[in-house]
Amino acid sequence: MGGATTRIPMRHRVLSPIYKFTDGDNSSDQPAVQLSGSIFGFFEEDTAVLSSSETDGCHDNEDDDHNEKAENNEDKIKFWETQHDTLHATLFRTTSLESRIRTTTKEVLAEVEMADNVCTCLRQISGGCRSCCMREICRRLQNSGYNSAICKSKWKSSSDIPSGEHTYIDVIDNSNRKKTETRVIIELEFRGQFEMKKGSDEYNGLVSKLPEVFVGKIERLLTVIKILSNAAKRCMKEKKMHLGPWRKQPYMEAKWVRVVGRATSTAMVQPLVVDCDSTLMVRTRARASMLTMDLHDNVPQMSSYLVPVV
Repeated sequence: MGGATTRIPMRHRVLSPIYKFTDGDNSSDQPAVQLSGSIFGFFEEDTAVLSSSETDGCHDNEDDDHNEKAENNEDKIKFWETQHDTLHATLFRTTSLESRIRTTTKEVLAEVEMADNVCTCLRQISGGCRSCCMREICRRLQNSGYNSAICKSKWKSSSDIPSGEHTYIDVIDNSNRKKTETRVIIELEFRGQFEMKKGSDEYNGLVSKLPEVFVGKIERLLTVIKILSNAAKRCMKEKKMHLGPWRKQPYMEAKWVRVVGRATSTAMVQPLVVDCDSTLMVRTRARASMLTMDLHDNVPQMSSYLVPVV
C-alpha cells in the first residue's frame, strides 16, 4: 500500500510544539512528550508558587497588624506621658503674686472649714456654700489691698458650643508698669470642671493631678485648659465615643474669659442675697411694705422714702 500515509498520534500533533509534518514515516524520530513533566508540571509549579506567596502574605499581614498595634500602643503611652509632664510643669511654675494670693485663699478656706458656722445666706452648710466662700475670699483679698472681685461669665450658643454661664473670683494687678495688667483667676471647684464619668484611666489619672482650688494667671489657666481638652479628645477617640461640645476647648475657655460682670469692692459693701443653689449673686433693693404705713395720714410723708418695687 504505497499510497498509505502514516497516522500521527493525536497527542503528538497537539502537544509537541516542535513537530513538523513530513511525507515520510518519521514518527519514531519525534520526541515523546511527557505530559506530567511539561504542561501539568508548569501549572503544578505555578500553583505551588502561588500557595507559597499566599502563605507568606498571610504572615506579612499578621506581622503588619502586630507592628501597627505595637506602634499605636507606643504612641498612646507617649501621648499620655507628655500630657502629664506638660501639666506638671505648668501647674508648678508660679510667680510671687500667685503664691501670695494662693496663701490668702487657703487661709480663708481653712477658717471657713473650721468655723462650721451658718453662711451669710442663713443656710447651715458644713464648710460654707460656694457663694459665701467666694464672698469671704474676695473680702479678705480686698482688705489685703488686692483689686479682687467676683466675676460672672456668660456666653451665647453658637455652631460650636452651647450657651452657659459661670462665676468665679479674679484679681487684677497693675503694679508692674512695664507690662500690661496681670489677671489671676481663683476657681474653687477646678478639678470638677474636667471630670468625666466615662473617662479612661489615663484621662482620670491626668485629672487627678489638678488642684481642687486653682489660683493662677489667666495665661496659665488657658494652658491647662488646652492640655485637658486635648486629653479629653484623645480619650473619647480611643473609646470610640463622641466628645460633648461642653468638653471642648472653646467652651471651657469661655467660663473664665467671656466676662459680662465684675462685682468690685465698692459693690461688695452693700448686702447681697445669695442663692446657694446657684453661683449667681444678685443685688437687692430695700422694699417698703404697704402694711407698715397709715394710708390716710402718712402716705405723703412716706412717699419720699419708698423705693419702687420692680
